[in-house]
Amino acid sequence: MIPVNSVSVQPVRTEKTAWQQQLGELITDLPSLLHACQLVSPPEALADLERVSFPVRTTRFYASLVTPGDWHDPLLRQILPWQREQHDVPGFSIDPLQERSASPLPGLIHKYRTRVLLVPTSACAIHCRYCFRRHFPYDGHRIGADERQAIVRYLHEHPDVNEVIFSGGDPLMLTDKALHHWLQDLATVPHLDTVRFHSRLPIVLPDRLTPELQNVLTATRLQPVLVLHANHGREISPALSAVIAPWQRAGITLLNQAVLLAGVNDNLLTLRALSKALFAAHILPYYLHQLDSVAGAAHFAVPDEKALLLHEGLKEQLPGYLVPRLVREIPEQPNKTWLPAEGKL
Repeated sequence: MIPVNSVSVQPVRTEKTAWQQQLGELITDLPSLLHACQLVSPPEALADLERVSFPVRTTRFYASLVTPGDWHDPLLRQILPWQREQHDVPGFSIDPLQERSASPLPGLIHKYRTRVLLVPTSACAIHCRYCFRRHFPYDGHRIGADERQAIVRYLHEHPDVNEVIFSGGDPLMLTDKALHHWLQDLATVPHLDTVRFHSRLPIVLPDRLTPELQNVLTATRLQPVLVLHANHGREISPALSAVIAPWQRAGITLLNQAVLLAGVNDNLLTLRALSKALFAAHILPYYLHQLDSVAGAAHFAVPDEKALLLHEGLKEQLPGYLVPRLVREIPEQPNKTWLPAEGKL
């Protein structure tokens, strides 16, 4: 039996909090999305929803950030399905990162020697149309109490691993109580020193960043890192800036990873504005990902030549600490691949 860490946190609320109430009001169909964004006369290129396997899903807060009536809004483009998603494109697959072959246990992905990735939930508050896990077999990765203990035992047996990364779905969809149990168990693994959370929830539902959640993430000896996922400067909303301000002061490292997306942020002005908006909110740019080649997202792809030019432009116009690393994830590589591959960045 794995011992429970003795560190305690403040009692977890049992009633529904504001963020949980908002999850009950998600937009989950196209007519509601169009109404919320004040969009009329849908173009013919809009997807036939009867054939869309990855359904519409977003928070009302995120929909409120979309420019009303603008079919070309870069935030809308990330959540609105188009017919191009249904095209088969060579080189785009349902498992672009070959995660299935790197999963020794349900809910655990071990691709890199010193860190593992947990997928504790399939739930997410938003379905980004470029999501690299839109075809992920979550049914085969459900984690109950027994599976969680098996993962912790696995970590005890792999002393090279010093960091656990919570992914998803979105790990902040878990309750504070569930996260508390995870962190208490992980803190018993002596060679772990860092726990990282990759989450889009602060962007699309800032109310998730509660003082109670902050207490949970800082209650063990593990150094917490929160990696947000914002692709556009307008996603750094005043609401997010207000609630995230105390998190850095609490000792939580705040980073951002973005995906380079055609029609969303594939221009220098937008990328520069994103870095500046992040810095104003005390969040540092971390990665700028080239698109993972997942089936249904080919229309978001930006050629490497253009990506490199944009990255060079950022280096010319921003201080180094505001320039994210331009990377691609390649299956079976021991780490993220920097672009250009020669490591000149």
